[in-house]
Amino acid sequence: MKFKYIYQQFISHISVILVAFLVLSFLFAHYVENLVYENKAEELISYGKAILKNIESNPAHTDQIINQYSSVLAGRKISFSIFDKDANLYSVGKQGPACKLSDSEWTKITEGQTVIVNQDFKRFGQEGVSFVVLPYINNGRFIGGILLTSPISGTSEMISQINKYLLFTILIGLTVSFLLSWLLSRIHVNRIKRLREATSLVSTGDYTVNVPSSTFDEIGELANDFNHMVDKINTAMEEIDSLENRRRQFMADVSHEMRTPLTTISGVIEGLKTDMIPEEDKEKGINLVSQEAKRLIRLVNENLDYDKIRSNQIKLFREDIQLEELLEIIQEQLSLQAEEKMNQILVEVEKDVFVNADYDRLIQILINITKNSIQFTENGTIWLRGRIEKGETVIEIEDTGIGIDPAEVEKIWRRFYKAEISRTSNPYGEFGLGLSIVKQLVLLHNGEINVYSEKGKGTKFVIRFHPLYES
Repeated sequence: MKFKYIYQQFISHISVILVAFLVLSFLFAHYVENLVYENKAEELISYGKAILKNIESNPAHTDQIINQYSSVLAGRKISFSIFDKDANLYSVGKQGPACKLSDSEWTKITEGQTVIVNQDFKRFGQEGVSFVVLPYINNGRFIGGILLTSPISGTSEMISQINKYLLFTILIGLTVSFLLSWLLSRIHVNRIKRLREATSLVSTGDYTVNVPSSTFDEIGELANDFNHMVDKINTAMEEIDSLENRRRQFMADVSHEMRTPLTTISGVIEGLKTDMIPEEDKEKGINLVSQEAKRLIRLVNENLDYDKIRSNQIKLFREDIQLEELLEIIQEQLSLQAEEKMNQILVEVEKDVFVNADYDRLIQILINITKNSIQFTENGTIWLRGRIEKGETVIEIEDTGIGIDPAEVEKIWRRFYKAEISRTSNPYGEFGLGLSIVKQLVLLHNGEINVYSEKGKGTKFVIRFHPLYES
């Protein structure tokens, strides 16, 4: 059975308030009742002490004093009786009751204690009275005492009147509490309802929804967290869309990435079959076929494990590679692409320059950057240079292409930065792995990569491989 949250809130509020009202009302009524009876007892005690004091100071006029007080107290519906040490009535006022004390009460009186009874309905033949008994002590000896009574009807009426006003106060308080509880419950439920509706919109794919938030309470903080979550989801969805576009383009590029080594392998094998390759170059051709076959296998594995490359979860197999041979391979593989745009690729490197790197990853880095240079260069030149500088291996790829605006230079390292402009203009597959991945691969080699460019005057990529270190 569904039990709406607003009713849960309302009932919980009213229950707490009702219990609080009942407890406070009970305690207040009890306190008022005790206070009224205490005041009545104090009044009787004050009259009793006054009578005993006057009798003690004027013993010869005892009867006159008793008569005077009887007349005065009768108007206040108070009666009194005086008794001796044996509980015999010494003198009784006009309306005085008989002395009817219990043994325990009599013991207290003989010991000099005052007896106070707030309500008594049996001993004095009335509907109910409050009475006090005061001992009369003279020179340390118990001589007798005085008993004063007052009907409780007036006291009860006062207590009833106070309880009546208290009841009215409770009803007014409950009414106000009822309205405030309903209002507060509605406010809280409406805030939660907005969150629920926003959640439903998110579940349908609307990631632009936003709810009012604050830091006033937990619901406001929850709304703030909800907005933050939606922003994160929106950002993630945009990245997913970008990744999906990237995946489609990347799959389109796979055919070309595989065609290059296959073309090399096919050409070498055809040359060996037809004896077009000189005897002294056959071993070099066989090594090239072996390297390209291995590269092709790794390329297939890379395509199957692309996410690992993007998240740097790859293992490098470093070796000493002759840079001249490597750059000539890049030159040979990309020569056809360069010729299509009327470009030429020049290699400038000394024979004794080596670089310690992962062969496959370094090929990927250089092909990626060189393709980028080919893409944005026409009727120009692309230089592949290598040198040793201060113990570091430096590789430069420079072109005479259109260049990059200085304001855009740092942005090229962003993931998928040029995906939109390259999709239709690049017949070779955007940037291979993307310049952001290239930078990650260089960093994995304990290297650094920088780009220097000027609009209309070409671009130069400079890669520095620091000396090998123990990871």
